[in-house]
Amino acid sequence: MLHLVTQFMPIEILLQTILRQYLNDSYCLTVVSEKPLDFSVNVSFTYIAVKDGVVLFEELLEVSDNGCSDYVVQIEQPKKFMDAFEMVTHKGNVRRGDKKIVILPYREDNETVTLMLDLLSLKETSFVANILLILPSLTRQNCGYYDLVTHKYVGPENEMSEPYFLNRWNTCDLQFENNATLFPHDMKNLQGKIVRVACFTYTPYVLLDLDTKQEPLGRHGTEIKIVDEFCRWINCTIEIVRDDVHLWGEIYENQTGVGVIGNVVEDRADLGITALYSWYEEYLVLDFSAPGVRTSVTCIAPSPRLLASWEEPLLPFSWYLWLALIFTFVYASIAFTIAKGCSADKVLLTTFGIMIAQSQHDVGVSWRVRTVTGWMLLAGLVLGNAYGGGLASVFTVPKYERSIDSVQDIVERKMEWGATHDAWVFSLTPSTEPLIKKLVSQFKVYPVEVLKKKSMDRSMAFSIERLPSGYYAIGDYITKEAMLDLTVMQEDFYFEQCVVMMRKSSPYTNKISQLIGRLHESGLLLAWETQMALKYLNYEVQLAVRLSRSQKDINTMALGLRHVEGVFILYIIGVVLSVIIFIVETTYNRKRNTSF
Repeated sequence: MLHLVTQFMPIEILLQTILRQYLNDSYCLTVVSEKPLDFSVNVSFTYIAVKDGVVLFEELLEVSDNGCSDYVVQIEQPKKFMDAFEMVTHKGNVRRGDKKIVILPYREDNETVTLMLDLLSLKETSFVANILLILPSLTRQNCGYYDLVTHKYVGPENEMSEPYFLNRWNTCDLQFENNATLFPHDMKNLQGKIVRVACFTYTPYVLLDLDTKQEPLGRHGTEIKIVDEFCRWINCTIEIVRDDVHLWGEIYENQTGVGVIGNVVEDRADLGITALYSWYEEYLVLDFSAPGVRTSVTCIAPSPRLLASWEEPLLPFSWYLWLALIFTFVYASIAFTIAKGCSADKVLLTTFGIMIAQSQHDVGVSWRVRTVTGWMLLAGLVLGNAYGGGLASVFTVPKYERSIDSVQDIVERKMEWGATHDAWVFSLTPSTEPLIKKLVSQFKVYPVEVLKKKSMDRSMAFSIERLPSGYYAIGDYITKEAMLDLTVMQEDFYFEQCVVMMRKSSPYTNKISQLIGRLHESGLLLAWETQMALKYLNYEVQLAVRLSRSQKDINTMALGLRHVEGVFILYIIGVVLSVIIFIVETTYNRKRNTSF
């Protein structure tokens, strides 16, 4: 609270009147002045005395981060304040779209009036809805006047920066001429103002270049309907800003960019849509609306195929059981050797024969050998019957490869997954988990033509979105023919919230968030998604994805050549090895006999 003098100047009385009427509920007020300014106000405020050595940007940034977002300015060059104010908007963390700025005259002369009016034509001012200029009236009469002026802000673009007279204050009776509000731009009626929306075609969020006979505006989509409904509500006009090459785009370190988010960062667009997630890096430099769609990202991966026929003889037992069999074979061989008095004659052949249920013509006279043989015959009988039953099942019921169901499966198989833009991994990139880092490293970006080709050769997985109503956002490169050999994964990589992106402290943020809240309450977002899916999505592809995990009909069948190929392969390998060993053994024995 400031009570420096008991007698206020007329401009200070006017300021107090404005503050009490319009800024009395302000959380914190910032006063920026180059000369003493006396007033009394019932809100907390910060006073910044502008003088040599004061860096205005740093001072404003500090008070902004403390929550002070309404300003009273009285400096000789008010453009310096607007420059610092714009920098604070981009660099600060506080976001507020209804900031109010009151600019007082530094001197009461023509030059000051000109400098103040020039503010209305600045680009920085065009993003502030509530700016009030207090201009001294230079017409000298018995009483002085102050004209209260703002920019038009709404309506046609060529009229937005024109001065808009609001009211006049008389220094004699200390009264306004009328009851007009001094901050008229409450975003309820933009009078046809153009709102630029950055987007590109991505079903079902945005569809452009549609037949105007079906869609009068030539556009449709769940998020297009949000902005169309937004402009119908506040009376604005949509202008589409496109960058079909860079799609979602990216932001560079120098605060420039390409694509949808680049257009918003560089103020070529007021709103950015098309499945924009609540990415952290983008949040640092942009404003987000309330989330409109909750979506989850997963993949469609190559379907498991029938196992190769040479593997089928190995399938009745697991790898652990095969290892147990090898251990049993070694252990039994050692037992036979010990039972025969440490003789290894025909031990391996005998043990192998017993394990495959072959009878023995001579079990010997030693009770030790008979005991080991008996136990091995029992084990061989059980193992042989178990293997035979498993093999019959393998031969009659088709066996498939292990399916790709989770992130772990993708990483373990080192399978590529990808899409047309790396925006799919923006949400995963900050993660420090080793599994997620490996997953991100396996993501690849390819043009549509390459992805279409790869969808047919089982060389990679493809990212898609699960939408709230049960449909999927799928790239056009996935066709119904490709889906015959693709299966949707069970596990989602992550889920995200789709938002509308705007410049920091955009005056549209609160309004569009209010609208999205109403759309959620009414259920219209889910209804629009269903309408879009039925009208524009490829229903055959949608159905193929949805049913890709349904169990296929598995029928028993008569044995054919395919079933026994593996057995014959093993047989041929065995015959070849036997012939080679026989030749080697015969040659070795011949040389040995010759030497003697």
